[in-house]
Amino acid sequence: MARNLDMTALRSFVAVADSGGVTRAAGYLNLTQSAVSMQLKRLEESLDARLLDRSARKIALTAAGEQLLSYARRMLDLNDEAYARLTAQEFEGEIVLGVPHDIVYPSIPYVLQQFHVNYPRMRVTLVSSFTTQLQEKFARGECDMILTTEDRVGSGGETLCELPLVWIGAIGGNAWRQRPLRLAFEHRCIFRKGVQQALDGAGIPWEMAIESDQSRTIEASVSADLGVHAMLNGAAPPYCEPIQHGGALPELASKMVNLYISDLLKGQAAENLADLIRGAYDKRASTALAAQ
Repeated sequence: MARNLDMTALRSFVAVADSGGVTRAAGYLNLTQSAVSMQLKRLEESLDARLLDRSARKIALTAAGEQLLSYARRMLDLNDEAYARLTAQEFEGEIVLGVPHDIVYPSIPYVLQQFHVNYPRMRVTLVSSFTTQLQEKFARGECDMILTTEDRVGSGGETLCELPLVWIGAIGGNAWRQRPLRLAFEHRCIFRKGVQQALDGAGIPWEMAIESDQSRTIEASVSADLGVHAMLNGAAPPYCEPIQHGGALPELASKMVNLYISDLLKGQAAENLADLIRGAYDKRASTALAAQ
């Protein structure tokens, strides 16, 4: 009897282990949640072992799962290397992709990974910055393709999805209960003005307690429960979570995720990268709607 591990199931297993949940893994892989769950079930049945502990708030690996994860990563790496060496060798070059800090995760890493499998000799240089800075770089020709978060789509742009802004705080934190409300935002974050207006409209006093040019500084401060932030649904960084405020904070607006591609960027590889991005954000939008 053949004893073969399913590579597709292993890829889903690694995605769940890395992301901490089936929902995010499904978004990474551009699959449905039920498809990922079924693959995990088949993998566990084939090994006659429980790989995931689903009893906790966040999915964790069992001892058998931890052992398999090491093998799975090596097997996938070897599979992808073999595939890359034997396909798409004729494509070479570089694409500069600009993505705002707050939407790099969870979609972009898997987009880059899949594109590398498809076009191993193409290099994608990822530039992460604020939307306004990316627009400036794109206008100067320093980026070939950019994603933005905006209230509307500009000339030549394409709206991939529309996602709601949500309040973000420390896991189990209480900063959102304080008045005045302590806000933590980057200086050039385009969300901060709308957040301030929403609070003013709700009659909630606030103060800009933490400001920085660095997103990591804001994330660290929020995770320490020193203030609250606002991000697109599904983009909460580690050690932070959406605030379940029960109406104590105002609802926030939605933002468009838009794609802009330079007229000078042509070819099959560029089209494939754009399609991967479209698919990732279409899946992300579907996940956000299902969670509402």
